[in-house]
Amino acid sequence: MSFASREFVLLLVATLVLLIAVRRVRWQNLCLLAISYYFYAYWDWRFLGLILLSTVVDYAIGLRLERCEAATARKCWLAASMVTNLGLLGVFKYCNFFIDNLRVALEPFGLNLQHLSIVLPVGISFYTFQTMSYTVDVYRRQLPACRSFVDFALFVSFFPQLVAGPIVRASELLPQIQRPRQLSSADMLAGFRQFTIGLFKKVFIADNLASYVDFHFDNAGLFDAPSTWLAVMAYTIQIYCDFSGYSDMAIGTARMIGFHFSENFRLPYLSVSITEFWRRWHISLSSWLRDYLYIPLGGNRLGRVRTYVNLILTMLLGGLWHGASWNFAVWGLLHGGALSLHRRWRGRGEPIEQAASPVWYRLASWATTMLIVTGGWVLFRAASWHEAALIFRQLLAARPGFHHVSPFALLVVAGFMVHHGLIVSRWTESLRLPLELPLSSRLTPAALFTMLLLTLLHWPQAYQPFIYFQF
Repeated sequence: MSFASREFVLLLVATLVLLIAVRRVRWQNLCLLAISYYFYAYWDWRFLGLILLSTVVDYAIGLRLERCEAATARKCWLAASMVTNLGLLGVFKYCNFFIDNLRVALEPFGLNLQHLSIVLPVGISFYTFQTMSYTVDVYRRQLPACRSFVDFALFVSFFPQLVAGPIVRASELLPQIQRPRQLSSADMLAGFRQFTIGLFKKVFIADNLASYVDFHFDNAGLFDAPSTWLAVMAYTIQIYCDFSGYSDMAIGTARMIGFHFSENFRLPYLSVSITEFWRRWHISLSSWLRDYLYIPLGGNRLGRVRTYVNLILTMLLGGLWHGASWNFAVWGLLHGGALSLHRRWRGRGEPIEQAASPVWYRLASWATTMLIVTGGWVLFRAASWHEAALIFRQLLAARPGFHHVSPFALLVVAGFMVHHGLIVSRWTESLRLPLELPLSSRLTPAALFTMLLLTLLHWPQAYQPFIYFQF
């Protein structure tokens, strides 16, 4: 069930009516748990067994970790949680990837391994990371174990952020699940505003760019340099609007039913360094990788070389988290290497964004960052090394080819540049343009109505799933 569907709108309305009618938090949680399981089962009911297994294992291990005092036993319980969750992730997401690589190594010996018929469960990467963070926090004594199985099961399966994030930690979500709450008109209006903005980003912008981007990447190498550059910039905007649009809809949905999530994107394409980019892009994942992978590896505490190794290893694993492909691995290595180079360049790693740097230096830093990010998106989007190589060849060598420019893509790219330029220049303050669409502004209702109208009028005929559903 997609957020951008009539079925979800009906489910959301039914949820709101049910929560208004049911006042006790215990019964509200039971209703939300049933709705969340129905939402997940709508994709494929067979995968409910996996999410239940992960829930039962981590619930039981959390209780054992809280009661257990022996250090060795506590480490064994933590290892059991890691093995269970990473084992599920490995089997369903990476098994065929390893088979493909083993096939290449074993072919000289006459062995031919075959793919297994495995369907990737939607959202498995997100909820496994979410449950693992809970177990680690309980192990570190940073969080008490959850006593209620219903509350914990709702934390794992809460439907607004279940299939594509944001990754909400137990310390943020469990207290909201456990305390009494009451729906308010302020939360409903704020949630509806954010949901509408996300729907506009996803359907009107990302989905309408998808056909243009897909045509270019599926026929890589046939187009001239300007057409290829426009297609790559269009994908840069498409993936941002697709994923940040989902996050907006998830955060808005949760807000409407009384839950508050932190923002997951903060205008990442305004970043003037790759370090700043990862503080603004998919914030819930980047902070998860920092707290549960980079810092446990040693962070920056073990010397300069080890810091660079930790950065590269963290981003490599972050790349593979996105997908079982060497393209994603190289994408992660690219960002890990760029983070290491930026840390070396800045000495101690201070961000440029608030520094008193000359305008030309900040512009050059922004352009360098965007070249790295955009080049990385080519690896991220390309279906194969051959396709990525053709795209880079057209971008860098400027070989002749078919000229194909979409007016819509050109308009969106220009609109994004103007939008971001207005924010940077602060002209919005003098002109009083409410780009953030605050509820207090009289222009907000008209802007939201326009977004909804454009979305409905230009709804793509072909269904476009969220890009991050594959992860």
